[in-house]
Amino acid sequence: MENKDILDEQSSTDTTQPDNLTTETPTEEEAVTINGGEPADEPVAEAAAPVEAEATETAEPTGSATDAAYREVAELKDKYLRLYADFENFRRRTAKEKLELIGQANEGLLQSLIPVVDDFERAMLSMEKTEDVAALKEGVSLIYTKLFKTLEGKGLKPMVAKGELFNADLHESITQFPAPSDDLKGKVIDEVEKGYYLNDKVIRFAKVIVGS
Repeated sequence: MENKDILDEQSSTDTTQPDNLTTETPTEEEAVTINGGEPADEPVAEAAAPVEAEATETAEPTGSATDAAYREVAELKDKYLRLYADFENFRRRTAKEKLELIGQANEGLLQSLIPVVDDFERAMLSMEKTEDVAALKEGVSLIYTKLFKTLEGKGLKPMVAKGELFNADLHESITQFPAPSDDLKGKVIDEVEKGYYLNDKVIRFAKVIVGS
């Protein structure tokens, strides 16, 4: 009987040992051994490292693009400032030349008219000393011809209006008068003041009387 009780106790002890082995938690050393001799945390750190490297590689092109954009903006701003300065210089130079041109525009004409003024002065002196009317008329006629040729050389041209159809772009009607004949109705029958062109541009309208 005693031997049987001893065997029963040994058998119960043997059956409980596997339960104790299954419930025990592995120690840190055992965990290291189970994972192949390497700490469990190290693979996680290695997996995160490529992400950081990738983020760094992505940030570098962005910085380069920004620097390139800043350089391009600086170059464009410099070009704009230079162009603006050139334009201001051109505007001031043009304005100065325009003022000089306006001030000296009549210089050539006045130089051409000075000899005519000299002729008039000589004619006035002759009027005081001579009584020959025919000579005075001839002298005045010569001076007039010289004056007209001078002005004609500068582009002045008289307008022919008498007998022409009335044109508001060329003529200024002072009054209307009954036409002597039917073919003169609506036409210029008399010219009170002659009109003039300057290089085919009307500088003075002819003052006329129109037939009605």
